Amino acid sequence: MRSKFEFRLDRSLWLPIGVVIALFVFFSLTSSAFPTVRNLTILSAQASTLLIVCIGATFVVLMGSIDLSVGAVVLLVGALSVKIQNGTGIGAAIVLLAAVLGGVLGLINGIIYAYGAVPSFVVTLGSLSIFNGLGLQILQGRAISFNSEALDAIAIGQWVPPIQNITLCAIAIWGLGVLIAQRTRFGRYMYLIGGGESVARNSGIPVRRYKLYAFTLSGLIAGFGGILSVARLGAAGPTLGQELLLNSLAAIVVGGTSLSGGVGGPHRSLLGVLIISILDNGLNLLGVTAYPQLVIKGVVVITAVLVSQARRQGILIK
Repeated sequence: MRSKFEFRLDRSLWLPIGVVIALFVFFSLTSSAFPTVRNLTILSAQASTLLIVCIGATFVVLMGSIDLSVGAVVLLVGALSVKIQNGTGIGAAIVLLAAVLGGVLGLINGIIYAYGAVPSFVVTLGSLSIFNGLGLQILQGRAISFNSEALDAIAIGQWVPPIQNITLCAIAIWGLGVLIAQRTRFGRYMYLIGGGESVARNSGIPVRRYKLYAFTLSGLIAGFGGILSVARLGAAGPTLGQELLLNSLAAIVVGGTSLSGGVGGPHRSLLGVLIISILDNGLNLLGVTAYPQLVIKGVVVITAVLVSQARRQGILIK
């Protein structure tokens, strides 16, 4: 027999699922271009980078912290990767190198946060500025393209037509994230730390070490998303990763992961990504300009945070 908590947890999925269905139906009725195979293929590819970045960031939020630097990691890793690719021509191996670079950036965040006792908001706000500055310095304010058939195949090839490979990669990362959250010690500890850090520490969990792991994983996955984004676009430009800060946080919270920690997980982030991506795509097809879109997404984030607070009272961000 399922517990009352499990029933309540399942019931909390109804709202985001209902929103996804409602948005899909609404935009299908208001725009004939929305439900086409071509548009849905484009939509899935556009959502892929956001989904990949959200998976790593979700683990950080799950333990009650926040990573504001994911978009800046995408920019810096993307810029470095293009420079390295153009200088060495290492091909598909750049994907692994980009993930390692992202992991190093996440490790830096984690060391300062976990061992420097600086709040995650402050740490990642600072690294957001640093990583953005370094990325823009490398690019010198212009887009840098690359020439690699291997990267083209990884991002925009179609192993399973008409789905682009970047979408398949995002689904694989999401599945791995769900598995880690629900079936591994690391995943269980994320929930326990988010549910009560002092209790977790008194239970013998090495809290600081797992905080370090979470930020390293977030950076690693963001680096992976960064190189795939560059591969899909064909270049690294100054605007790379610019929207990921707002969109990733919005998707995580809208999906049902509480900013206070201990509730939600990567499985919920998929729903949030679908909501944000369908909203972006549908509004663009309806001709809504960029400024009203920002207002709408801001309202979505605030509403989601209010709902999250109602479910779980306490400190929001550690």
